[in-house]
Amino acid sequence: GRIHQIEYAMEAVKQGAATLGIKGKNHSVLVALKRASSDLSSHQKKIIPIDDHAGISIAGLTSDARILSRFMRTECLNHRYIYGSPLSVARLVASVGDKAQTGTQVMGRRPYGVGLLVAGVDEAGPHVYYICPSSNFYECKCMAIGARSQSARTYLERHKDEFKDVEDLGELIAHALRALRDCLPNDTELTTKNVSVGYVGRDVEFTMKDDEDVEEYLFLERPPFVITDNVRIYLNSGKDNGPILDYWM
Repeated sequence: GRIHQIEYAMEAVKQGAATLGIKGKNHSVLVALKRASSDLSSHQKKIIPIDDHAGISIAGLTSDARILSRFMRTECLNHRYIYGSPLSVARLVASVGDKAQTGTQVMGRRPYGVGLLVAGVDEAGPHVYYICPSSNFYECKCMAIGARSQSARTYLERHKDEFKDVEDLGELIAHALRALRDCLPNDTELTTKNVSVGYVGRDVEFTMKDDEDVEEYLFLERPPFVITDNVRIYLNSGKDNGPILDYWM
């Protein structure tokens, strides 16, 4: 039969701010929309570092995500202390799935009302996993979860075959931000205040960018352009803005 609490937990994920993950040839990238509960509060943190080789982004109940992220950090620390090497991403995700499963079975407990996108790199290469509130987990080429995420998934499905050959980190982040832009309401744009970026690679430790640090990646997200008479003309600048002109330098 149906387990209604799992359905309620999955609904909490659908109500959370959108986030998505992409993996390329050498890197995995997470981007997330940050949402503020009111004009008086700061934006909610959406990307959480786990270890040098892994991090997560969340959609759903942030308090549940803190519990799971603390568990994941403990697992990584224990493995590194005992074996002197980082925990593989697949084993890390499996341990989280085992922990989350008890909430779907034991009386007096509830499922975790949060969806996790896990980005990591190990000996097998870059990975992106989605951990569902039902405790199922899936490895993905790319994935988007949260409110309005269907628009982002449409973009990802259209370009999914391109990502596996992308070696440049900037190009991968630009794809992720273009997909995330589709999750925004019509009168909203991506800014340094409402987006976070996290990435990890074979030779890059997990790094999270917020606020002003994101500005360089928002420039990469701009659409393609042509150059005529030393003037750069953007072919499609986004939502109802028309072409953008700036001087080529």
